[in-house]
Amino acid sequence: MLLLASEPKTTPTMAQFFQIHPENPQTRLIRQAVEIIHKGGVVIYPTDSTYALGCHIGDKGAMERIRKIRRLDDNHNFTLVCRDLSEIATYARVGNQHYRLLKALTPGAYTFIHRATKQVPRRLQHPRRKTIGIRVPDNVITQHLLAELREPLMSTTLILPGDELPMTDPYEMREILGHAVELVIDGGYCGFEETTVIDMEEETPSILRVGKGDPALFEQV
Repeated sequence: MLLLASEPKTTPTMAQFFQIHPENPQTRLIRQAVEIIHKGGVVIYPTDSTYALGCHIGDKGAMERIRKIRRLDDNHNFTLVCRDLSEIATYARVGNQHYRLLKALTPGAYTFIHRATKQVPRRLQHPRRKTIGIRVPDNVITQHLLAELREPLMSTTLILPGDELPMTDPYEMREILGHAVELVIDGGYCGFEETTVIDMEEETPSILRVGKGDPALFEQV
């Protein structure tokens, strides 16, 4: 039977799948990925720690879709993935005493918890503490995405409800989440160890979670 124009489609569109070279990303694919983000797409992309879910910083609908995928509550701290220190200063309140630490540990597998500036939408901030996670990954594909996007990527680790570890296989990601996201970027193996989280709210920073980022480097700065 023919499907009439007025009848809804029963099968959602399957996500696109880009295999992007981890050291020499194809410019054409990077631009297509950014176009998908600008159009409200949710993307799965590699970082220097794990694969992550990302979307445009200003897209409330895409953010809510990420919440549903991971079943996150309102207390979850989302992360803004930034290009460099200057971009961090736009979205986070960085004191002079913290600048040296950020300079020493970025890019790298660290997430810094800062007080958010007015540039950060309230829905991205922790509801009580008004904080935001900030990080600059040491990953070539991510760096090219951010350079083309020219603003941060709203992000969270790709770990499914009930799982203890993040997903690592892009083909499995597409099989399980292909109807929930618009793009899966296969950038090679990333690992499953999450970032080291550093609280920068107080004058003296402190480690909240030990992860892939070497805590010894934090202590040496």
